[in-house]
Amino acid sequence: MSKPLGNLFIVAAPSGAGKSSLISALIERANDGQMFNPAQLSVSHTTRKPRDGEKNGEHYHFIDVSKFEAMIKEDAFYEHAQVFDNFYGTSKEAISNSLEAGIDVFLDIDWQGARQIKAVNPDVISIFILPPSKEELHARLVSRGKDSDEVIAGRMRKAQDEMSHYNEFDYLIVNDNFTHALEELITVVKAHSLRTNKQQTRFSGLLNSLLSEK
Repeated sequence: MSKPLGNLFIVAAPSGAGKSSLISALIERANDGQMFNPAQLSVSHTTRKPRDGEKNGEHYHFIDVSKFEAMIKEDAFYEHAQVFDNFYGTSKEAISNSLEAGIDVFLDIDWQGARQIKAVNPDVISIFILPPSKEELHARLVSRGKDSDEVIAGRMRKAQDEMSHYNEFDYLIVNDNFTHALEELITVVKAHSLRTNKQQTRFSGLLNSLLSEK
């Protein structure tokens, strides 16, 4: 049995839809051996300063602006963007190394980043996560207890704009019930690993044996 390359997935959603929790739960299952491949979340490069508890190389690769600009000139990013005063980017080399090792990589990015990546890698699988309603999305944002009413109102406005791009993605999952949404996400990932080109690599020895004239 040969080992196929890993798969690259984009998962996007408005803040509060549960995207990060779903990805984390899926990766935990994958690394417990319950999926075809181990999995990891892509670690982006950023110019912002680390927050309390964040570790370089685990949460982000923290670099300065001059290094980030040099990487842009070297075409080192799949996608990059400026958010307020900080830059964020997804390294081509880091993702390629993981995929070649047979690891599924998940990108937690927005629809704009998804567009950039699809332009250079049409084989990427994209998934959009929706909340069950605007009321539930608002309740989830409030329950975090981190933001003022003004900030939450801004997040809701941004969420509506983000959700208008749902039809640019290959799959659509509504996170009404976390367990059900997770199973749907797992179904998408497993189905992709069962595609003929993936199975042809995984079972090359079996296929050669079955089709041999001996």
